[in-house]
Amino acid sequence: MDYTENILFTIGKTPLVKLNKVLGEDFPALVVAKIESFNPGNSVKDRMALKMVEDAEKQGLLKPGGTIIEGTSGNTGMGLALVAIVKGYSCIFVTNDKQSKEKCDILRALGAKVIVCPTHVKATDPRSYYSVSKRLAKEIPNSWYVNQYDNLSNRQAHYESTAPEIWQQTGGKFTHFVVGAGTGGTITGCGKYFKEQNKDIQVIGVDTYGSILKEYHETGEIHLENAYSYLTEGIGEDIIPENYDMAYIDHFEKVTDKDGAIFARKLAKEEGIFAGYSAGSAIAALYQMKSKFTKEDIVVVLLHDHGSRYVGKIYNDDWMRQQGWL
Repeated sequence: MDYTENILFTIGKTPLVKLNKVLGEDFPALVVAKIESFNPGNSVKDRMALKMVEDAEKQGLLKPGGTIIEGTSGNTGMGLALVAIVKGYSCIFVTNDKQSKEKCDILRALGAKVIVCPTHVKATDPRSYYSVSKRLAKEIPNSWYVNQYDNLSNRQAHYESTAPEIWQQTGGKFTHFVVGAGTGGTITGCGKYFKEQNKDIQVIGVDTYGSILKEYHETGEIHLENAYSYLTEGIGEDIIPENYDMAYIDHFEKVTDKDGAIFARKLAKEEGIFAGYSAGSAIAALYQMKSKFTKEDIVVVLLHDHGSRYVGKIYNDDWMRQQGWL
């Protein structure tokens, strides 16, 4: 019989799929998508969720019967919830009110307590989901605050699993890696691995307007007055998490909220790939950079999560009309 011991053994080994239509027939490069929704929690975050918990257990930070506390835009919470179910922990997740209702509902379905905080406050505000997560971890006995932003097990997970998979699947022949950037774990972990194998591989982060990542990468300076709220979920930051090492990143491409939504819908209708908001942003970034690629290039684009998280938003015509995008 062919079966796994539990659901956590199904994390990883996600497919690479060629994109044929969504970028247009005249797009010069071969583009293949790493579809991370094939993970059991339907996102790339399952990889680092498992790694962070296992490392915390080894370090004695997470003890039997403990409570996992984390601020999340949804996907990391889902990965942590799966790990918690198998390992016997409880979960409290803090998110902000711009995240889709579906994400909160799924987290609750997996047995987690969910606290929703306002989006339109600074990271240092006591009402922010960063601050509330930290406060709860101090108040609740036998709890562990994950802190995916500064927990370096995040990027190490992608260095150990995501990047070697892509390298093996492509035979190391790809020239560009494109990925949405949020906590910095995926882009830095993968970027470090790829640069060690071939320093000429271009690592491109997808950012959104209202985020400070691109500006910080180019200037080394943080100007919070340039940060503002945006609708795109899962990418962009108003802080610079410790998981970032900008030395492994060659370029950041900014994409509007509208274009991310439009290209996610195009990806579903033209490729049959039902992916999330940040996946649409990644495809839009590629489309914007079309002139920078040649027919010799091979591009790997990572698609973070599944479209089911966004059926009430970007895949809902009424919501799209409310934004003035249809």
